[in-house]
Amino acid sequence: MHIIYLGEDREGTTTAHRAQALQRIGHQVTVINPLNYISAKHKKGLLNAIHFRSGYRLLQSAMLRWLEDLLPKTQKPDLVWVDSGEFFGPTFLKALKSVGCPIILYNIDDPTGKRDGRRFDLLRKAISCYDLVVVVRQETAEECIALGARKVIRVNRSYDEVAHLPFADQAMIPTSLRSEVAFIGTWMRGEKRDEFLLELIEKGVPLSIWGNGWEKSHLFSRLKPAFRGPSLEGRDYIAAIQGAKICIGLLSKGNRDLHTTRSYEVPYAGGLLCAKRTTEHQALYLEDEEAVFWSNAEECATRCLELLKNDKREKMRLSGMRKVRAIGAGNEDVCRKIMDELCLEQ
Repeated sequence: MHIIYLGEDREGTTTAHRAQALQRIGHQVTVINPLNYISAKHKKGLLNAIHFRSGYRLLQSAMLRWLEDLLPKTQKPDLVWVDSGEFFGPTFLKALKSVGCPIILYNIDDPTGKRDGRRFDLLRKAISCYDLVVVVRQETAEECIALGARKVIRVNRSYDEVAHLPFADQAMIPTSLRSEVAFIGTWMRGEKRDEFLLELIEKGVPLSIWGNGWEKSHLFSRLKPAFRGPSLEGRDYIAAIQGAKICIGLLSKGNRDLHTTRSYEVPYAGGLLCAKRTTEHQALYLEDEEAVFWSNAEECATRCLELLKNDKREKMRLSGMRKVRAIGAGNEDVCRKIMDELCLEQ
């Protein structure tokens, strides 16, 4: 099957990983990043912020012109897979339907939630134009149906079978990416991640932080001794997970998360997941056997300090790694599920 995949094509992104997974399960995939076809000035600074806050309305004419130019030059697809979808309004989707094949929307954010303001306004208006909508939380599925989606399925997030494969020899992990307790993630306004991590540090947890945006935190001067650098990509990301004795997993409260991609990537890449106790995490892993859970920073700090002194930590890490492989939570698994759903629909 020939699939046109509309999404970011930068190597190492989750979008690129999914497109590669579709290729690995036997499909011909043409990845096209719509943002490559608009002026660079629209992707940076003030204009980018304006587009985000206005729901990309000002880009719709440019998107439509790009599509009209693209379609005659592109091999006719059997399927169009739209990743995220915030750039495309109803007019764009109606034009895209001229290709005469099913169109899937795959979105692992919270497009019907409130965290991102008007970012997904156009997606919500265009939701009925998709033949299949794929989301990662039950609330989102129900809200998409209420908005007029024709068919919705819920999937869990996933790791990538190739990109997140751990190092066969841990000796290959550089010292600069080893740590006792690691948090790898972005600072987010209003999420209070900085307050949580600072409490861990103040309770004696030997924490290392990698990620973007932390200098924006009003607590950065106190977090700075634990800060190891910006966002990690590729094999460095895997090395930092595998090179940590414990990996902290934080949810996005504004995104209504009960699990995240880290919930799968960390155990698959050889790390010990230490995350918030939620119904979805508890359904995924046996607590204190395959992963570590907590309800607040105090409990998280206590568990981390205990585990750093406890030989049980290694057994839990290996059990978590086995579990995540056994439940079919890779990108290839999820892509097969989606494609099977599409075949049933047809």
